[in-house]
Amino acid sequence: MAKESNIKLTRFEMEIMEALWPLESASVREIQEQLPERKRPAYTTVQTIVYRLEEKGAVRRVKKIGNAHIFEPVVTRKAAVRRLVDELLDFFGGSPRTLMAQLVETGRLTLDDLREVEETMASAGEEEAAAKPAAEEKTRRKAQSSRASRERRRTR
Repeated sequence: MAKESNIKLTRFEMEIMEALWPLESASVREIQEQLPERKRPAYTTVQTIVYRLEEKGAVRRVKKIGNAHIFEPVVTRKAAVRRLVDELLDFFGGSPRTLMAQLVETGRLTLDDLREVEETMASAGEEEAAAKPAAEEKTRRKAQSSRASRERRRTR
């Protein structure tokens, strides 16, 4: 899974992955049946995309039941979305501000959305602040241990 963030997925591959992630493991038929009925592609089309995803390392075969291969995702939804966001930001020169300004101008980002982002950032800040003392204590202990080890070596 170390390379999962380097896997670039097409829009259709993302649709297939969106069908597979909640199932955790599934056959091509089960994946196909999860796709919206009004625009459901043929079984062979889904099969081709699943095989491409396998070649890319986004999914893997875990077993075979009768003639059906069972696939599971290797790439997490979070990693795939992170990759898409990174690509999108690249189009805006890497600046989230430019992207946010465009979203505001087009009306796709509302004041309610911004408030939700603020809440998320505040929660993340609280979690980070809570974790910081523990990390600092660990660093302090390591430093003390290193000093004690050096002192023992000097006194020998």
